[in-house]
Amino acid sequence: MLSTLIVLGLVWLAGFVWYVESIPTTVDNPDQRTDAIVVLTGGSERLSEGRRLLARGLAKKLFISGVYRGVEVDELLSVGKSDPRLIACCVVLGHVAENTRGNAMETAVWVNEQGYKSLRIVTANYHMRRSLLEFKSLMPGVDIIANPVFPDTVRIEDWWRYPGSTALIASEFNKYLFASLRNSILHWLPGGNHPSLQTPDAREPDQNDYSASNNKTG
Repeated sequence: MLSTLIVLGLVWLAGFVWYVESIPTTVDNPDQRTDAIVVLTGGSERLSEGRRLLARGLAKKLFISGVYRGVEVDELLSVGKSDPRLIACCVVLGHVAENTRGNAMETAVWVNEQGYKSLRIVTANYHMRRSLLEFKSLMPGVDIIANPVFPDTVRIEDWWRYPGSTALIASEFNKYLFASLRNSILHWLPGGNHPSLQTPDAREPDQNDYSASNNKTG
């Protein structure tokens, strides 16, 4: 049993090193337009980047997934720093998601309603691989571009020198492993990995699930 634990530990460590090396350090296709930009809540850098991309005209809509109910569009995006007309026409908030899988499911519902075929995903670089795993599993027919942001508080280079960064990345790697295993199991179940038209609480969304000045196709 001790030998087995040692082997498993070494396998985990090798996978962890691979995961760290796979964390993106740049944005691929920074100028390519998509139908929508999707920001996963969790850091101010993500919202700022989504707002900047929308202002550059790289998408029709900005969808922010996983927003606490009661938060308004102008409050979340600090309307004083943005063009109010752009926010009024083009920003949608999703209020259903509570985790990354929920982000993907909430977005899949909205994307299906809008008929969109391409997305730019904005989230932290250490979170990007798991986000892409979840989004692609639920939206295999949608072209997805990764647009990572790079939090100053998370050190990817020389991560072993920073216990906080090491713990965060290790936790994210474990979640990625779990998501990979779950999706592999669902893939073999009849219809198990195709809940893209369902919200995380297994019901069709209503107007209370989204908030925006205009959340219709445009």
